[in-house]
Amino acid sequence: MQTDDSLVVLFTGDLLLDRGVRTAMSAHPADWLLADVAPVLRSADATVANLECPLTSVSTPLGKRYVFRGDTCMASMLRRAGITHATLANNHSNDQGAQGLQSTLNVLSRAGIVPMGCDTVSNDTSHLITPTVISKAGLHVALFPAVLLSLENWMPRSGALSPIQPSLSQLTRSIRTYSTRHPSHHIVCILHWGVEFQPHASLTQISQATVLAHAGADAIIGHHPHVVQPPRPHDLIPTYYSLGGFAFDQHHPTTCRGAVARLVVRHDSLSASLLPIRIRSCRPEWER
Repeated sequence: MQTDDSLVVLFTGDLLLDRGVRTAMSAHPADWLLADVAPVLRSADATVANLECPLTSVSTPLGKRYVFRGDTCMASMLRRAGITHATLANNHSNDQGAQGLQSTLNVLSRAGIVPMGCDTVSNDTSHLITPTVISKAGLHVALFPAVLLSLENWMPRSGALSPIQPSLSQLTRSIRTYSTRHPSHHIVCILHWGVEFQPHASLTQISQATVLAHAGADAIIGHHPHVVQPPRPHDLIPTYYSLGGFAFDQHHPTTCRGAVARLVVRHDSLSASLLPIRIRSCRPEWER
């Protein structure tokens, strides 16, 4: 339970609202999908979901194997469940092109959800990433969402809207600059990275996490592998390499387990823990 001297932020893994999830939802009221986890999500000061599909009526699919599109009406369901922020820094938010991405921003904003993790493309290599800041009673958490993967069939022109896909050096420079300007703020990186279905972080992820920790990050939240990749004993900061799925339609036993990360921020500390979930019929439920 949060108190006045703390800021509690929850982070979910992959949230899909198409394919098998759409089919499962069609047999139930809209709020069924997140009904089990919603009371806890709503109890936090903020809940950040990794939205793995555009929410748009626009149909301009990219030429790739897996292309998703969720119904626009689902945004209000997410907000009722307690989701306050949605990161679009992943490899599916652009599935319906830049127009579908812009539509998703609009849909989320109208529902009262803060979209983050996308920006207009800049050819200026010195361009700094602007974080999304969550604040409460003098406490501040700066969120830096980023895709550290290549994006299939995606080469947006300068000035077009795109998921944030920085180089590691650009991300570290942005974190260092922000940390210098806001020394009392806690910095959290939300990274779409890693290798799908691998139970442990890759050497690349471990190396990147070390660089980001030295740059000033206070915690790292990851997703994309679809399975939980746990922290390592020697990590410099709380590092959840992958939270696995949240609401998803994969059926292998390892993909039916996930976690929600819980960060508790106080003026002089940041603590982190995992809340395990099981995914049954695409629906997240707390482990009991």
